[in-house]
This record gives sequence, structure tokens and C-alpha cells, in this order.
Amino acid sequence: MIPAKDALERLRDGNQRFVAGVRSIDTMISPMRRDELIGGQAPFAIILGCSDSRVPAEMVFDQGLGDLFVIRVAGNVVAPSQIGSVEFAADRFGTHLVVVLGHSMCGAIEATLEELGRPSSDQSPNLRSIVGRVRPAVAPLLETELARSPDALLKHAVRANIRASANHLRNGSQILEQLIHQGRLAVVGAEYSLETGEVEFFDGVPL
Repeated sequence: MIPAKDALERLRDGNQRFVAGVRSIDTMISPMRRDELIGGQAPFAIILGCSDSRVPAEMVFDQGLGDLFVIRVAGNVVAPSQIGSVEFAADRFGTHLVVVLGHSMCGAIEATLEELGRPSSDQSPNLRSIVGRVRPAVAPLLETELARSPDALLKHAVRANIRASANHLRNGSQILEQLIHQGRLAVVGAEYSLETGEVEFFDGVPL
């Protein structure tokens, strides 16, 4: 399996192609690998991303069948099932890179900010569980000058939530902590821009 730094570079290159509106030959012919992949997989990166239909990881990074192990949940929050999925892929396949991929104007972050400003009594318990996982990362921002600017507040809240999710993975699993300590795993936070298509890796980037 390729090192985390090389995996990250591969994602960066793929995103540059996506922004430019081109695709690699390997991605285009990847459906021909279906038979080859029946016997197993070796994804070079694990992506914990938001479920937003506008941010499909394979397209955003111009990757094909068998390249990425993708976990998607609204708000790219971290719950036991997400941790277990990352543990499974990192341990079973030896994948060295995890990317927590949030995005601009995230609806789950907006919903959390709205809930903090105007608590609702008719929100479903399941939606409240997502809001509850986002809340600790974004609530402190409401006590700053950012509260005066909804756009700036949302932008900073998206980043704060990404950082919180990445930190949860780094510190919320004995298996992942051990892999990180051994230098066998890196957890990186990144934001996808709906406006430009670009992904910025900004948290925990390996040197």
C-alpha cells in the first residue's frame, strides 16, 4: 500500500483533473477491472465525507473502481459506526490515509446553527443525533464576533466541524491511535468548495 503522502498527492492530482474537467485514462477504464476486484480490494485512501449529492468522492478526486473506501454521512460526523468502518479499512486493507471531507455551505452545519439559534421541538431524534455531534464544534463560535456575520459563521463552522471529526478519529479509537503512533496512518481534514470544485487539505497534512 502506498504511503499517506503519496496517497494524498494522488488525491490532489485527481482533484486538479476534476476542476479542469478532464479524467484520467485509468479512471475511464476502471469498470473493466470488475472481474479483477471480485477477489479483493486495496483502496489507497479512506474518505469520510458528507452525504451531500454534490460531493461524490470518486468524482471529486477522479478515481475509479477499487481506489477509495468511502464512508458518507450527513455533516461528515463521527459516530461508532463510522469509526468502525475506518478501523475496518485501515486494519484489513492496510490503507495509510484517511481524509475527512467536508464542504462549503454544508446543510448539516446550517441546520445545527439554526437549531442553536432557534431550538426546535419537532426535530426527529435521528436528526437531533447528527446536530448533537456537530454542536460541540460550532457552538463556541456563537460567542465570537462571527455571530454577527452568518456567512462567515457558516464558513468557520464547516472548518471547525471537519477538524473535530478528524480529531475524533485520531483520539477516539485505540486501533487508529496505535496505527497513527506507528506511523502507519494519517488522518487529514479537507474542505471541498461547491463554488470551484477544489479540495483544500488543511488539517493534519503529513509533512
